[in-house]
Amino acid sequence: MPASATQTLRVAVLADSDTRWKWGSLTANRIAPPNSDISLDGYLLRGRATPTARQLKEVGVTADSLREVTAVEFLRAMETEPYDILVLSLVGGGVQAMLHGLARAWDGRSKRPVVVTGYVGVVYEKLTDGLLLRHGADLVLANSRQDADRFKAVYDGVGADSTAVTEVALPFLGGAAYTGEHDPYTVVFAVQPSVPDNRRDRDYLLNRAIQHARFHPHREVLLKLRSKPGEHTTHIEELPYQKLVQGKELPANFSLVYGHMGDVLDRTDLLVTISSTAALESLHRRIPTVVLTDLGIREGLGNHHFVGSGCLASWDQLDAGYKPVPDAEWVARQGVMADGSYETAFDAARERITKLLAGDEMAPLNPYYTPETAPGYLPGILARHHLGPDGTPQPGAPAADKEPGPVRQIVRRAARGAYRHGVQRVAPVIRRMGEL
Repeated sequence: MPASATQTLRVAVLADSDTRWKWGSLTANRIAPPNSDISLDGYLLRGRATPTARQLKEVGVTADSLREVTAVEFLRAMETEPYDILVLSLVGGGVQAMLHGLARAWDGRSKRPVVVTGYVGVVYEKLTDGLLLRHGADLVLANSRQDADRFKAVYDGVGADSTAVTEVALPFLGGAAYTGEHDPYTVVFAVQPSVPDNRRDRDYLLNRAIQHARFHPHREVLLKLRSKPGEHTTHIEELPYQKLVQGKELPANFSLVYGHMGDVLDRTDLLVTISSTAALESLHRRIPTVVLTDLGIREGLGNHHFVGSGCLASWDQLDAGYKPVPDAEWVARQGVMADGSYETAFDAARERITKLLAGDEMAPLNPYYTPETAPGYLPGILARHHLGPDGTPQPGAPAADKEPGPVRQIVRRAARGAYRHGVQRVAPVIRRMGEL
């Protein structure tokens, strides 16, 4: 391709956790219009789950720049930085606050960045709440045909514009298709930070994985961990498996692993989980995949999403040699492109963005929630990010024109450490005392 035919697009991604940085940065690369190069700037929203250097490295996405910001610092940067595309990879409340803040920052401008948002994985809870908090972006990405249908139904049902809903797929799918068993046969139990949420159930799952290794000494059983103790992910992990495994007698063929999920899947013969999006990554590569039923099939676990998938099974069944066969129709509706159509899954988003960028002007951001439609809800969401009811930064909000000094950095690290200590040590003790 001649150099003159290539357009450089400036893209910004705002993320508040390691998983959302992964989704946002990979999405930015997937949705770039054809014949374009990306200059990618990453902004990490300061908070309890701000990813560490190790977590960022594990994601494996390189940005041209990357810095930690408050919401107000980010908004002030957006007033002057000439971006073409902005990806908001945040919790719903964060997206809503940024939409109002950006609408205020870009007030009166005929040209502005195309604003994109969505979900990092399976949407199995707070569907309506999360969707309405994301309404107002130019594109609300749905990771599957099923999600696209549900998203449009919610927006249409409350009288909100649903044209922003755009069907794509999970941006981190890929890797070589499974071709047969490895030597040794490898079982990977992909754990989650927040599910299950109590020690008894987590201990049970850990013991069953260890037991599976003992029952099958010629298999390798890997416990795939999301984070190291003290690191936070998208969800709070109060009881890390690294701590639960301490003091247990482990068989030689059982081990704990970190690292990029794709690298682990390269050697996986059976992926086991409760409800992680790792299951969709595995199914995409045609790796045998099991979603556990040992603790029931419940909304609180998220495994209810896999009803009809053909992947539901228990550790007892796995110990006995059971191998799942996924339902092809269910898989197709989940944005899992095992049929080879993955490369075209983002075409609709690319076409929409190309059209918006080519226009002479863009309409102002117009979220469904306003001080008129949600006067008892919206102000609180905005205030959490130091924004007033109209999206204007409140007096006393963190300054954007200087880096934090040494004292502020020390205080921030201490505060974050205290929060993590409270989540992982103090809170469980308080709950146990309450159960007495």
